[in-house]
Amino acid sequence: MNKIINLNAASFEEKILKGTGVVLVDFWAEWCGPCKMLGPILEEISQETDIKICKIDVDSNPEITSTFKIRSIPTMIIFKDGVQVDHFIGFKAKDEILNKLATY
Repeated sequence: MNKIINLNAASFEEKILKGTGVVLVDFWAEWCGPCKMLGPILEEISQETDIKICKIDVDSNPEITSTFKIRSIPTMIIFKDGVQVDHFIGFKAKDEILNKLATY
């Protein structure tokens, strides 16, 4: 069962900026090879942890992409209680993502 939440401009503020807890947001695009490789890893993490994982399609949501100055994809941003606390750019291995999330 897919626990990853797909967001758009309307749901981003409610789910992320007004949300609580730790959330990993993946900025991606359908045409992005590394994004496609990252998808199954994020799915595994969503099944194995209680971390909320959300995805934003950069092509469909240029305003959010611009707000967070996304220049390369995949870019993952970690939010805690609605505040950006960390980010990383490019494909990352599952262990690397889990280690970064464990600090929050």
